[in-house]
Amino acid sequence: MSELNLSPELCQRLASHTPSDMALDLPEAAVLVAVTNSPDEPEVILTRRAKHMNSHAGQVAFPGGKKDETDIDLYSTALREAEEEIALPRNTVKPIGRLSQVVSRQGILVTPFIASVSSNVELIPNKEELDAIFNVPLSFFLENLPDRYDRIRHPKGSLYIPCFFYDDYEIWGLSSLILVELLNVGFDADYDVWSKPEAVEIRYL
Repeated sequence: MSELNLSPELCQRLASHTPSDMALDLPEAAVLVAVTNSPDEPEVILTRRAKHMNSHAGQVAFPGGKKDETDIDLYSTALREAEEEIALPRNTVKPIGRLSQVVSRQGILVTPFIASVSSNVELIPNKEELDAIFNVPLSFFLENLPDRYDRIRHPKGSLYIPCFFYDDYEIWGLSSLILVELLNVGFDADYDVWSKPEAVEIRYL
C-alpha cells in the first residue's frame, strides 16, 4: 500500500491513472475530489447538501455541478462550482488527475477531478446549497470497514457500493463510488464494486 500522504509518488500514481469514459449523450457535470496536502494526515473535503434543495437534499457530495455554457471545459466546471459552493479559490487548487466518469440516478454524466489544496484553506459553505463542509481523513476509509453496502442496478449487472458513517454524516451513493476508485488507485484498497460482499448489511435500491 502506498504511504498515506500526498507524496510526489502518490500524486504521480494518481496522475498516471487511466480513467474510464462513457460515450453517452447525457447532460454533463463535474466534481472536485479535493484532498488536503497535509503530509501526515491528508483529508478529503466533502459537503452536505441543504435539506431545502430540490435534488439530493441532505446528501453528502463532492463540490460540483452541471457544466455551464461559460465553462471552457469540465475541469473549469469543477473549479467554478467549488468556488461557488465552498469559497475555494481556484488559484489555490493544484490539479492531480482524473477518475472514471459515472452516471447519476438523474441521468447526469459526472466527471471527477482529483486535486490537492492547502490543509489550512478557509472554506465557507454557500447556505443556499449546503448546510455543512467537512473533512474526512483518508485513513478513516482504509482502517474501517463499510457500515453497509447499497446494491444499485447497472446495465452490466449490480453494483455494490460501500456506505460509511462518519460522525453525523452518511457517505454513500455516487460520492462513495468515486471515493472507492480514489482509494483503489492511490492506496491499493481492495474494493470490488461488482462482487457481492459477504456478512454485511446490504440495502437494495
